[in-house]
Amino acid sequence: MKTDIRDRDDIVFLVDAFYQIVKKDPTIGYLFTEVALVNWEKHLPIMYDFWDNILFHTGNFEGNPMVKHRMLDQKSTLTETHFRHWTKLWKTTVDDFFEGEKANEIKVRAENISKLMMNKVVI
Repeated sequence: MKTDIRDRDDIVFLVDAFYQIVKKDPTIGYLFTEVALVNWEKHLPIMYDFWDNILFHTGNFEGNPMVKHRMLDQKSTLTETHFRHWTKLWKTTVDDFFEGEKANEIKVRAENISKLMMNKVVI
């Protein structure tokens, strides 16, 4: 039986599960593994803080994701397809493990963030 996203531990689980999928994904995986050359030990805790702050308003995230995505776009053009696919993978990962109010909220927030970034980055 699935539960709702309750705390940071659930965020860590979700983010880890999501990026395991992303790393292997033929549509967007290369952006992380070959273009951005993500240092996962550094990136994952930042993502934990980001989503923990988004869902639970912890105030523990500092950064500017828009700048990072614009820099990535300069290395390899990001498209609407990339953003839509990221959103699809995120929602699917959430649905695979969680259900409830916070699970729904994190999917809506992710879609809104993705649309905002797409509109600011994709030209």
